Amino acid sequence: MKKNFDYVGKSYPVHDAIGKVTGGLVYAGDMKLPRMLHAKLLLSPIAHGIIKEIDTKRAEELPGVVKVFSYKNSPCTSYSRYRLLPGQENCPADQKLFSDKVRYFGDWVAVVVAQDAGIAHDAVKLIDVKYEELPVVTDLSDALKNEAKIHESGNLIREYGYTIGAGESGVAGEEDAVTVETTVRTPRAHHATMETHVCIARYDVSGKITIWSSCQGAYAVRTIVADFLGLSYNMVRVIKTPVGGSFGGKQEAILEPLTAFLAKETRSTVMLKLNRRECILSTMTRPEVETRLKTTCSKDGKLLRCDINAVLDAGAYATNAMDYIAGTMGKITKLYRIPNIKYQAKSVYTNCPVSGAMRGWGSPEFFTAVEIQMDQIAKKLSMDPVTFRLKNLVHPYDIDQATKISLGNAGIIDCLEKGAAEFNWYERYNAPKTEGRYQIGVGFACGAHKNSMYGGGPEFSTMTMKMNEDGTFLLNTAVQDLGCGSVQTIRIIAGEALSVDPEQILVLEADTDYSPYDFGSYGTRVTYVCGACALKVAGKIKEQILDVASLALQQPKQHLKIENAQVYNIKDKNQRISFKEIGIISKNKYHLDIIATETYYGVSNPGGYGAHFAEVKVDRLTGLVLVTDYLAVHDVGQVINRRMCEGQVQGAVQMGIGYALSEEVSVNAKGQVLNDSFKNYHMINAPDMPNVRVILLERGGDDGPFGAKGIGELAVVPVAGAVVNAVNNALGTNLSHLPLTPKKIITALRQDLNSSI
Repeated sequence: MKKNFDYVGKSYPVHDAIGKVTGGLVYAGDMKLPRMLHAKLLLSPIAHGIIKEIDTKRAEELPGVVKVFSYKNSPCTSYSRYRLLPGQENCPADQKLFSDKVRYFGDWVAVVVAQDAGIAHDAVKLIDVKYEELPVVTDLSDALKNEAKIHESGNLIREYGYTIGAGESGVAGEEDAVTVETTVRTPRAHHATMETHVCIARYDVSGKITIWSSCQGAYAVRTIVADFLGLSYNMVRVIKTPVGGSFGGKQEAILEPLTAFLAKETRSTVMLKLNRRECILSTMTRPEVETRLKTTCSKDGKLLRCDINAVLDAGAYATNAMDYIAGTMGKITKLYRIPNIKYQAKSVYTNCPVSGAMRGWGSPEFFTAVEIQMDQIAKKLSMDPVTFRLKNLVHPYDIDQATKISLGNAGIIDCLEKGAAEFNWYERYNAPKTEGRYQIGVGFACGAHKNSMYGGGPEFSTMTMKMNEDGTFLLNTAVQDLGCGSVQTIRIIAGEALSVDPEQILVLEADTDYSPYDFGSYGTRVTYVCGACALKVAGKIKEQILDVASLALQQPKQHLKIENAQVYNIKDKNQRISFKEIGIISKNKYHLDIIATETYYGVSNPGGYGAHFAEVKVDRLTGLVLVTDYLAVHDVGQVINRRMCEGQVQGAVQMGIGYALSEEVSVNAKGQVLNDSFKNYHMINAPDMPNVRVILLERGGDDGPFGAKGIGELAVVPVAGAVVNAVNNALGTNLSHLPLTPKKIITALRQDLNSSI
């Protein structure tokens, strides 16, 4: 494996940085197509009810309105907006464009299509709707009782379970061991992307529909839309537009089926663009999850058994809830060696906002719960939390007990030991607590995540690369950069393989009419799988370049080497030929087109790992928490774009601190969302952020390009656990219901005070 890289490991801006800073980059919401119409949704003002009457006459009579659609004049076809592939299991088709029954506050009731956005906005207000309200279910325990069914099938979507080691029977040594029970509740969270959800669909005279969308999987969108509208796949084209952030929120086909339907019905081009309130209410949130853990360990700190019971709130429609909760089943075995595990999980419907994918795909929810409990166990054993973890963490090349797949060169022990030393953990953790209004505490958490979809379904990527006449390159992919630098990562990998400046490589993104197939950007698969595909196809192009150079220089191929976009004879370095010359003579003289298409198939799924350390200052009078110091240590295999990796971690820390302390899409007993704007949905802002130090461990040893693994999702996984553990360390509490708002902290302190009197 090459160690002295020309391009890999250095720092580069994202490929479209100039367009972003100058405002020249055109997002879907900026597009203006000829005779484009605009759509506006009417959202339900109640969380559960039957539409008894809907009168759209006044809206339709407004000048400039083209059409109004509701359940009365739209398809009654049910579909799953989450489905990635036709025939995929765990995708209940429980949703329609519009129904005569609304199931959450913000459900779609109707849509207006008008000549401009202002007219559509005014027309929506003219639609008259009468509802018969039904009982509302917002609590997970109430949902499981099925007293008020949200869907005819009942409120339980799916139940999962597995056992490793001993089942109901006890385990050796358990009778003399320590057992801790913990319940952790993690909240619904809004993705808070800078770009809201936008989709444009155009119908042409041939009957073909073209969709422009800032989605995460263009081919998945194509199949969902085509199947929904009864079209063949070659009659639907999906073009991925620049994405102003996603964090999983644009993985599903939320707007595309509706926008395509509107374009088809009006025989025109239609834009549907949501505002912030509509995004919070009617797209998706990170799911609320309640996790109960009962863990037993020996008195010397070895984990013996863990019983886990988790319930996920899917909201009003299932979307990915089956896969999401099923995906948490194997997570604990990616991080800890536990010989006996019993896992049970349920996903349920409620009259709450629809849940879906969000950065980390269940790992933040699950490992927040696990790491809060691990601190509680260490406390009960009077053992340092780092020492306790080190006794139980997985080792390199352990076999994941749940998936039976190797964890690869797992570096979590290195992460924790390096982080503890750099953070000066032992001294800070054991420092005496001071009395007074402000309390200082430190905490840490470990986290793990996957690096592809291998082992859970099909996993491959296809790319085509060609050399242009001037020696530059075009790499045709269905990669979907979500604003996080994936395109630049692919360029760097290909550039390193070809010994050419990455700037000489143009990487195309997803367009289903022209791109080779790829599943999309999710599951931390882009660097590990798509990057490996880029490396493979660049290697094929390299061989073709050497073939042409061998003919041109009249030298054996084995005597030739590529360096700085030139091929030279290792025995006579003055004998050389440039890529530009090769690009010309390959066609003019040898009648060759230097082009290759390669498919890379996933062969492994190692764990990605991180250990995060946090210091907090808690105001006992107000309950406010300030994170004052932060260290993140990550096993990334090999850095591809250094500053981009560091930026991913720093952004994830900001997101994770908000998840721990302030962010929650709050729903009252009537199912109404109480914070539907940034005025009252509280994120952590830049002035509240500590200096985030990032250490990246480059251990290699896995199948990613040059040994690289992913970082984008993993980076957020340990954050909330580290912050919550630091707060509990500062206050001597066992807080475990996130977010730790000032109200919750003050309530806990008062309870402690009352119990001590």
